[in-house]
Amino acid sequence: MAQVHFVETEDHHISLEDAAVMTRRYRTSNPDALRGGSIGKTAVMDLLRQADCTGLKFYFARREDGSADAVFVGVDKAGNDMTGGIILERSYPCPPYCGEQNPLNSGSQ
Repeated sequence: MAQVHFVETEDHHISLEDAAVMTRRYRTSNPDALRGGSIGKTAVMDLLRQADCTGLKFYFARREDGSADAVFVGVDKAGNDMTGGIILERSYPCPPYCGEQNPLNSGSQ
């Protein structure tokens, strides 16, 4: 298995145009799938403030009722999951909690 050396300062920024293309491609190939979800700032900051945490990783997950979700875990500088720390889930799924339509969550661009 490839070992990833997680770089805390890696630039993950992309343009809205590129992000819209990527999310539209996903929605087109998975029309009935969950589009995304949201988690509150306090929970995310608690996860990121853990000692030795340099970022977060997400895993696609499924709730007991069969609905899709994601699980978030802190990552250390070696790219290892911080499974002994804070782990998050129970996001607000989109849909139905998508907010206003925009290029990332709808057919518009």
